[in-house]
Amino acid sequence: MKFSRVFLKSKEEEELRRGFPWVFDNEISFIKVATDKGYIQQELEDCTLENGLPVEVYSKGGLFLGSGIYNKKSKITVRILSRNSCESIFGKEASTLIPSSLHSQDTRTFFQKNIETAYEARFLFYSKNDSYRLIFGEADFIPGFICDRFCDINGRVFLVVQFLSLSAEVFRSELIDGLRTVCRPFAIYERSDASVRELEGLELKKGWIGSEQDPIITIRENGVLISIDLENGQKTGYFLDQKDNRKLVASLAKGKRVLDTFCHTGAFGLNAVAGGAKSVVAVDISESAISNTEMNIGLNKAGCVMKVMCIDVFELLRKFEASGEKFDMIILDPPAFAKSASRVQKAYGGYKEINLRAMNLLESGGILVSCSCSHFFDAQRFYGMLHSAAIDAKRSIQILKKRGAGPDHPVLCGYPKSEYLKCVVMRVI
Repeated sequence: MKFSRVFLKSKEEEELRRGFPWVFDNEISFIKVATDKGYIQQELEDCTLENGLPVEVYSKGGLFLGSGIYNKKSKITVRILSRNSCESIFGKEASTLIPSSLHSQDTRTFFQKNIETAYEARFLFYSKNDSYRLIFGEADFIPGFICDRFCDINGRVFLVVQFLSLSAEVFRSELIDGLRTVCRPFAIYERSDASVRELEGLELKKGWIGSEQDPIITIRENGVLISIDLENGQKTGYFLDQKDNRKLVASLAKGKRVLDTFCHTGAFGLNAVAGGAKSVVAVDISESAISNTEMNIGLNKAGCVMKVMCIDVFELLRKFEASGEKFDMIILDPPAFAKSASRVQKAYGGYKEINLRAMNLLESGGILVSCSCSHFFDAQRFYGMLHSAAIDAKRSIQILKKRGAGPDHPVLCGYPKSEYLKCVVMRVI
């Protein structure tokens, strides 16, 4: 048994000890590459270790920190698989000197157990007919791997998977076999078409894994019918993380005039209709999103209450403000304005503008549901932005609920990125 070893620079181990699952290239001091004659010490830039092989990570002083997958092409050079030794994952006979030995029954058992653990955690909150995120990457101890489980109205289970890192890609067969054993899905669709794969040195890909099926399915969420396009919908086809927040909106919507912005599939608005909203206007700049929303309105026979507008949300909020339009509830669920740390300041302006204008459009006592799905735009900055928007709008706000994603998106302590979604329900006076 021989595995290469990554040694960190002085004091770079603290985040990993607290649970952070990544090692960045600038944190590495040197690598001891395993050979049949022992270990050869190399600098990262000259390292001859093959990408996709397992390594053990140590502090500069020799403290063992965990085992992960090496990828020199990525700034995230090691993604941690386990806090235990490589041997505990791959078995006693495995070695980086013989890469084929890494795909053993021990490895399959390791990944299947992680999938089973995630599956059991979801059953604490969801039934077999629910749709939910089954695997949430690092937060479920399978770094770079996403799996959403959709149960359609006929009871068929569709899995949508994303292999977003080399650490997931190299164990593709183990992960798919584990999912089939644990979930027994009707079909599996791959959406590894996210640009983040290119940062890992991987090509984009998507398509059915196994038998081909119709990629358009219908699920039932909170009693609302939602049509989902697994092939062309955003990310995995649907944003499951807002399910519980949409249910809360339904409970607050009775008799209200509702504006649902950045509506995507219209799910927030349709939940408001189900909750007894007087009227709902759903808005998105994307023609495909509006088309999908119109389909969902038809599925739920909600056309007499809910209407759509295909227009830029910023432009529409300005027009409504100028015309004196008023609403009793507004939902702001924009895409991530800050997709990197460098864009946070620009994102602040975008978030503040839509929130300020929404506050001006609300009747006194109206409900504003404001969301951000950007990890980089953290909670402290988000709440500060809301306060600043209220001051400039000359309105007072009462925060009634601070919420995030559902329990199918667990937060891994020590990994702040897993707590990415902010959803604030507030009363605007």
